[in-house]
Amino acid sequence: MADTKDKYIAYVSSYTTTSRDNYGIRIFDVDMDSGKFTEKEKVEISNSSYITISHDGRILYSITDIGVEAYRISKGGSLAFLNTAFINGMRGCYISLDYTNTWLFVAGYHDGKITVLKLKEDGSIDYIADEIWHRGMGSIAERNFHPHVQCVKMTRDNRFLLAADLGLDHINVYKLNHTTGKLKQVDIIHSDMNSAPRHIKISQDGHFIYVVNEMMRTIDVFTYDYIDGMPEFERIQTISTLNNYHAADAAASALNITDDYRYLVSSNAGDNSAAVFKIDQSTGKLERVFCLPVSGDYPKDCALYPDNRHLVSLNHESNTMTFFNVNLEKGIMVMCDKEYKVDRPNCIIFHKLSKEQQ
Repeated sequence: MADTKDKYIAYVSSYTTTSRDNYGIRIFDVDMDSGKFTEKEKVEISNSSYITISHDGRILYSITDIGVEAYRISKGGSLAFLNTAFINGMRGCYISLDYTNTWLFVAGYHDGKITVLKLKEDGSIDYIADEIWHRGMGSIAERNFHPHVQCVKMTRDNRFLLAADLGLDHINVYKLNHTTGKLKQVDIIHSDMNSAPRHIKISQDGHFIYVVNEMMRTIDVFTYDYIDGMPEFERIQTISTLNNYHAADAAASALNITDDYRYLVSSNAGDNSAAVFKIDQSTGKLERVFCLPVSGDYPKDCALYPDNRHLVSLNHESNTMTFFNVNLEKGIMVMCDKEYKVDRPNCIIFHKLSKEQQ
């Protein structure tokens, strides 16, 4: 749970193709008591569809049209540009790091490609270390005819990269060579047909893997173990992201885990709802707390604040962010502020400023 003395900001990334400007990242001061955002800065970057922050909290990385960009997080959470790197492919959709902040991974939805980039000591991006193209054909020609790598995430022991392929309905498992950055496929986690695995989150102890499935509007829970040099996965639960009553064209989108690793948050486009799940800390299984409307169209991302007392929804088609007070014990969510206009918002990260950054 967040300390009331902690200073938080929020980074919001968005698409800029249809906007009147090229400000793809907005920086907000966050009032943890009221849940209010105050915009303080915006960064000119094209189509910043996804962002991530290094595990030491120093560097922010963003997708952009020509590849990826690196920024140092400076005073007040401002972003100081470091460099741009090409990824030798189409624009990525997801970005993440290994736990030593040495390797940067980019998922390619449009070309079915994984790109591994070496990072320098100052956090800037160096060179392409490996490129992997997924091959195969999905089960639905209209949508899944080609591979679509939607998410790349390292297991918490930093051994294996999990690559969720929304087009092929499975998750490729790659062993990372920490010296060269090369990937070697060692396993496949098969999802249900037409499920479309989208995003991955991992428990704090690394033993449980959570995968949200876009088309089936479910979350799969897997156990992960490392036995005799190989990964082992077992699915132990599948739970719906929706209520029994819901819009027929709903699709699950976001998946976020809270700072205290006690809750998961998902969102449902079409149904335009946010779902919160409590995580059983011993079994890893999920229990739905609520699934409630977000007062916006097509929530692409949705997250609880670090104090678990507020929730924000990024509504891609209505070009808004909406804000709510939540009571997780009672399963209540109530709007607490007017909507905030942002063109095509797509991803949000809360960041606690270090003493040097304050």
